[in-house]
Formats: sequence, structure tokens, C-alpha cells
Amino acid sequence: MLESRAIAAEPLIRVENVSKHFPVTRGLLVMRTTGQVKAVDGISFTIGRQETLGLVGESGCGKTTTSRLLLRLERPSAGRVLLDGRDVHALTGAALREYHTRVQAVFQDPWSSLNPRLRIRDTIAEALVVNRRVSKAGRLERVEEVLHQVGLPLGAGGRYPHEFSGGQRQRIALASALASYPELIVLDEPVSALDVSIRAQIMNLLKDLQARQKLSYLLVAHNLATVRYIAHRTAVMYLGRIVEHADTESVYRNPLHPYTKALFAAALPADPDAPRDDLILSGEVPSPIDPPSGCHFHPRCPFALEQCSRVDPVLRAITSDHAVACHLY
Repeated sequence: MLESRAIAAEPLIRVENVSKHFPVTRGLLVMRTTGQVKAVDGISFTIGRQETLGLVGESGCGKTTTSRLLLRLERPSAGRVLLDGRDVHALTGAALREYHTRVQAVFQDPWSSLNPRLRIRDTIAEALVVNRRVSKAGRLERVEEVLHQVGLPLGAGGRYPHEFSGGQRQRIALASALASYPELIVLDEPVSALDVSIRAQIMNLLKDLQARQKLSYLLVAHNLATVRYIAHRTAVMYLGRIVEHADTESVYRNPLHPYTKALFAAALPADPDAPRDDLILSGEVPSPIDPPSGCHFHPRCPFALEQCSRVDPVLRAITSDHAVACHLY
């Protein structure tokens, strides 16, 4: 699916045992904390240079919170996010501005992510104005350059967001992310709000830009086909934890964790007549306020063992490129 490549030994991003817990409060006059929502619960992963990591799982599993931690929109309750070995949540001043030029984002809804009152050229140039000292002529030159890179005419810079289609607005959002010469772009459901006919164009554009601009991506997505097409490695999340992490083709050809198998079984098959090994889950997703003890997935798992309810499984390597957090292995 994706050509193999040598990834630099030292990753661009390293996430080390990161957790994010949100307090649950009650009371009108006197607020008191009654619990915590464990949105992200001790995850670790790396993103190499010119590599795409796909993050998949059901709604509420912690994917978006993870992306917000990388973007410094949330602070971790525990653990560290490192860029080239430096804790991104400890950066200040010039180092923080440099971080914001190196790490950018493209969000799901291209309409809400663009300021309707700004012309496109001003939206794209905003990162250069805030984080880099670039002359007006230099900003205009860079705007024209990124518009060309995403396949939009140069005249688009003088127009407003409402004058463009959804696919064109997503290209504008991508151009805005590219303007400051980033190394990592966080893609939060970048094609899910687009028509099916436009999705393939944007996915191909993302792959082309990665090859030409030497970009890394964190791809957060529900659509498993999108992740398989773009991502080099895939991490599967359930209730704030990574339960499987491997080379993308390894995950799709040989899913190991029962939750991963159920996730793939729920997706529409490419061939409806092909035989399927469907895995039906019982019950509902537990609350992240009071997750089950041991393996969070054990109340719904048809293969649960006695120890699954008591012992938290560790994410460990089964092969050289495939790790899973499951007592079955």
C-alpha cells in the first residue's frame, strides 16, 4: 500500500506516558470535585520524520484530546510530549513561537476553522505574522507559493471563505498550515466533512505534500480506509489507552486485539459478498469517569480471561513491528 522508507532513528515527536484527566464538579454555590474523566490514560508513541501515524477508535476514546495535547491546546495531567527531545509544554518565548511554526493543524470542518471576515491571503499569512518576522512582500510571496502547492489559483487570495466549496476550503486550511514551513501537521478528521468525490483528491494531495515538503502527520480519523491509505503506522485507542500499535498493513491484515477486530468488523466491506468473521460486542462503552479495572475492554470482550478484570495488560511487542495490550498474547 505504502512504499517502505527508512525513518530517522530519532523521532520528531515522542509522547511519554501521557495522561489527561478532566475534573468532574458538582454544586452551584460551592463547587466540589466528584471524579475525573480519564480522557487519555497513560499513552506512549513516537512520530518519525516524514512519517504518518494514524490514530483510530470510537468517538470518546481520546483521539482528539491526544491531538490537542500535541498542539498545546491542553496540558497533560502526567507525562511529557517531546519535540526533538524538548518538553513542548515547558517552552516559552522564542522557543514557543518556533514550536508553533513547526507544528500546525488542519481540523475537520473547513468552514469553522476559517475566519469569514478575513480574505484568504490574510488567513494564510497569519502564522507568518504571529510567529515569524517576514516582510509584507515575503508574506505575499509565501501565500502565492502555498496556494499553488494546494492547487488553488493565485487570485483566490483576495476572496473570502464563503466563496469556496468545502473541498476548496479544506485546501485553504491546508495552505494556512503550510505557510510557516511546519515539520508536523496534526490532521483531525481532515476529509470526513467532505463529499466522497472530493476525499480522494485531498488524500492524494496530503501524500504528495508529504513527499515534496518532507512532512510528518498525526492523522486522527474514524474512517479506516482513509487511515490505511495515508498512514505508515496505526495506533488503536480504547477508553484513553492504546491497545494495539503496528505497521498499518500489519494491523489491517492481522488485527490482534479483540477490540481492533470488532472495529474492523463494524466497517462496511469493500466486497459485500466476501465471507466475514464478524465479532459482535455486547454492552455499551463504559464511562471514562469510572472505567473498568484491569483491561478496560474486558466487560465487552468475548475472549476475556479471569485475569483480565484484575490485571492491566501492558502494551508489548508481539513481533518486530506489532505491539498489543492483551492477555491473550
